Amino acid sequence: MSTLSERILQAPAGEFVDKAVDRAYVHDGTGVLTLEAWRQIADRVVSPPRLYVMFDHIAPANNSVTAVLQHELRIFARKHGFCFSDVGGGISHQLMAEGEVLPGEIVVGADSHTCTVGAFGAFATGVGATDMAAIWASGCTWFRVPETIALSLEGRLPEPASAKDLALTYVGKLGMDGASYRALEFVGDGISSLDMDDRLTLCNLAVETGAKAGMCYADHTTRRYLAAQGKEITIQAAEDCTYEREIGIDLSDVVPVVACPPRVDTVKPVTEVEGIALDQVFVGTCTNGRYSDLAVLAAGVRGKKVAVRTIVAPASHAVLEEAVRTGVLNDLVQAGCTILPPGCGPCLGAHMGVLGEGEVCLSTANRNFKNRMGVGGEIYLSSVATAAASALKGAISEPEEFP
Repeated sequence: MSTLSERILQAPAGEFVDKAVDRAYVHDGTGVLTLEAWRQIADRVVSPPRLYVMFDHIAPANNSVTAVLQHELRIFARKHGFCFSDVGGGISHQLMAEGEVLPGEIVVGADSHTCTVGAFGAFATGVGATDMAAIWASGCTWFRVPETIALSLEGRLPEPASAKDLALTYVGKLGMDGASYRALEFVGDGISSLDMDDRLTLCNLAVETGAKAGMCYADHTTRRYLAAQGKEITIQAAEDCTYEREIGIDLSDVVPVVACPPRVDTVKPVTEVEGIALDQVFVGTCTNGRYSDLAVLAAGVRGKKVAVRTIVAPASHAVLEEAVRTGVLNDLVQAGCTILPPGCGPCLGAHMGVLGEGEVCLSTANRNFKNRMGVGGEIYLSSVATAAASALKGAISEPEEFP
């Protein structure tokens, strides 16, 4: 019997395998580096229908140097038949989650949060630019099949705790290097209570424990989600396999939490840090920029005014369109939120919301290390519900405090 990673990579943990890649993608930042490396080893690309270039990190360009590099990559992607998403299309991981990735596939992205799409029962992991250049040239790459840690979820999340609170909770339990080069499998009856957006958030933070991949088995929820994207799949049944370790989490025990700077595993209940004054609230990223996240934020601030600058970045153009159609975007604008184009926004500290020295931000992103979003700034990580309550107060606040 095998873990999901072993089944997909077709070898037991510890073995090295060469595998054809089903889907491979880069963004504007790593794409530039990949192109430079590829030119040193090849003159053609393999299997272009499964290769993607997606502009999300610094898009639109923030200066002329970036603009020139992006222009060159844009021309290359179109010339060689890559699937291409330009400025405003959205975050690469979110775009791959909108009907591209299927269960059982091997997916690599030149970005550490590629593990996000393991939520579909795929083996998805990040690679470096030079590795990606070799994949462009050959269509293949190598893996050491990882050992697997099972996170066994039981019960249901109580209101107002969310999947982000659960994700930060398991990162706090494992620590930032507690699952180095392991795969995390989310199993147990509790997984059935989590929708696909929840599972994407759970798998997104797997890399924050050092994990190679975060994975959920494709079940009826996965089938319904992908059917809405026009894709039919076969459900993956879990086998009675042996895990390196099993960690049980009772979802009914999860409470709203924050990760305190400068480590994502310094996780505390919101009640312990309540009242810390904020200069900025940021809602978005591949962790919490989906439509369901924007809807939660809108429900929290509807008919009120935020007390601190609040920046919102939809994860994709489709998310933005749905927010417009349903009135969610109007609620956010009326409450005083600033809306960015779909993409990563200020998460990587390059533009559109970088912090000044000494400023404090509550963010729904996945990283809070020193200087991540601006030199000298401090970043607390939270759920969207906590971000909404905190935006109204101008200080970290419990989501229960909505009037």
